[in-house]
Amino acid sequence: RRTAERTEAESRRRSQEMARTSSGKNARRRRKKRKKRISPILIILLLCILAAGLVGGALIWNKYGPTKEKYDLNEYFGIESEEQVGITINNEVIEAGAMRVDGHLYLSYEVVRDYLNDRFYWDPNENILLYTLPREMVRASVGSKDYTISKETKSEDYVILKTNGSTAYIAADFVQQYTNMDYQVYENPDRVMIVNEFGETTTAVLKRDTRIRLKGGAKSPILTEVKKGDKVTVIDQVEGWKKVRTEDGIIGYLRASMLRKEATEITSREFTEEEFTSITSDKTINLAWHQVASTTANSTVLETIANTKGLTTLSPTWFSVADNNGNLNSIASQEYVNYAHQSGIDVWALVDNFGDNIDQMELLSHTSARENLENQLISEALKTGIDGINVDFEKIPKEVGEHYIQFIRELSVKCRINNLVLSVDNYVPKGYNEHYHRKEQGIVADYVIIMGYDEHFSGSYEAGSVASYEYVKEGIEEALKDIPAEKLINAVPFYTRLWKEVPKTEEELAEQEGTEAANYPMKVTSEAMGMKAAAAKVSEAGVTAVWDDTVKQNYAEWTGADGATYKIWLEDAQSLEAKLELMKANKLAGTAAWKIGFETSDIWELILKYVN
Repeated sequence: RRTAERTEAESRRRSQEMARTSSGKNARRRRKKRKKRISPILIILLLCILAAGLVGGALIWNKYGPTKEKYDLNEYFGIESEEQVGITINNEVIEAGAMRVDGHLYLSYEVVRDYLNDRFYWDPNENILLYTLPREMVRASVGSKDYTISKETKSEDYVILKTNGSTAYIAADFVQQYTNMDYQVYENPDRVMIVNEFGETTTAVLKRDTRIRLKGGAKSPILTEVKKGDKVTVIDQVEGWKKVRTEDGIIGYLRASMLRKEATEITSREFTEEEFTSITSDKTINLAWHQVASTTANSTVLETIANTKGLTTLSPTWFSVADNNGNLNSIASQEYVNYAHQSGIDVWALVDNFGDNIDQMELLSHTSARENLENQLISEALKTGIDGINVDFEKIPKEVGEHYIQFIRELSVKCRINNLVLSVDNYVPKGYNEHYHRKEQGIVADYVIIMGYDEHFSGSYEAGSVASYEYVKEGIEEALKDIPAEKLINAVPFYTRLWKEVPKTEEELAEQEGTEAANYPMKVTSEAMGMKAAAAKVSEAGVTAVWDDTVKQNYAEWTGADGATYKIWLEDAQSLEAKLELMKANKLAGTAAWKIGFETSDIWELILKYVN
């Protein structure tokens, strides 16, 4: 019985184990089924995460990764036609103003003038190319291999000057004869690398192969590939990028970390430029302009200079341009010159361009007209025995500036070889008269005179000083930026203006609405008068002038019997001394005055202290 019971118990145990095993298998099958149902969701989820990662990575790469886009070098150099050649000058890519003809490089006149050597001058009216040397003129014609220096003819193995439409092109080799410049031509695209700035430059070497980009940043398009070991010129640095110039004239950016062996090098080229010599006086110049309106007035010279002291130079207003062909009106007098010389005074005769019918462009842009004027001036100078020529050309339009300075250059050559002093009159330096080319005047002329007056003139909208201290001081300081002190003369006024002010009427204000004049409520008129007449006017009004230390002039104001307000800033010994102190402090070549006869007698004793 016990055996049977054990057998039955064993049977029940097995049944229970089988049941548990069956239940476990069923559970596992159920779990597998559940897993089979969940797996697709997980896969989709994983795929979505992966896709998002890829998209995000692509966006990040697209934003921050380097681009492989290449920039069109023709566009970079501004090349629009097959004959054009791109230009890099020093560290700047400029307009594609060059072309190659028969294996020779030609540069446009504008490129030569504006970037390389502005002493080259192109006359399109007469198809002449000129270059000014200190004692000679170089001349070439379109389509010729020949050129002249003075009367000597020389030749090159290439055509010196070509034209294409309205543009003149000068052979680069010819430009290089007279210009301190190196150049090298490259292809694909055609371009030239020009260097005319020598001295210290920063260079570096590439650590490895890399790319030069248009701008700083990995997303900027590629200009060119550079190799490990290539040398570049370093121009600037911007936030981890360096602006560089390759040896073949491409300027762009690369990462600063790509460079090594950064160093300062000295660049140079053997070139000697001919020097423009000058006639200089061993005395401080004390010049006075003498306004002479007729040949008869020349006879007053002895009377005019009788009471002067320390006067070194007279400038009579003898010459005036007669017409646009460069003919000259002259009232020069040899007798006048002899009297001046007997008194130990030099004569620099003045030439002006004040004629009513003179077209400045027509006169100065034609080489034949300029030469006619220059030759007549020299002829008159030699005939009368004067010591120099004083050029007083005023109101030159901006577009005539390059022709005006060419006239000064050419005249300087003729004066130099004839031992005549050349002086040139200028306004106080301002932005609007930069086209007078004061710096070039300071090189080719013997003296440059700054007319330190007319701060307020007859056309001014408000009353004011003719030559306040700060106006004169600023004029001298600005002029000295361009002109050596030993060549600079500051001119002072022997005159002032008596100003009359009355309120504008409503009708006058209405007429002026929208104009600059409308900003001034007073209507002003003025009368120029010499020192004696001005002092007499103040005395007649019964007022006393008071020293204004700001303008450094004696000032008077009164109400006239007509109800108008009168104002005057006097020029006298006290105001003049302040200006002479500026001359002395800045070690200028001297002083000049407009005009002799307007001064009081005490002025010459004062000037003598500063010029002796």
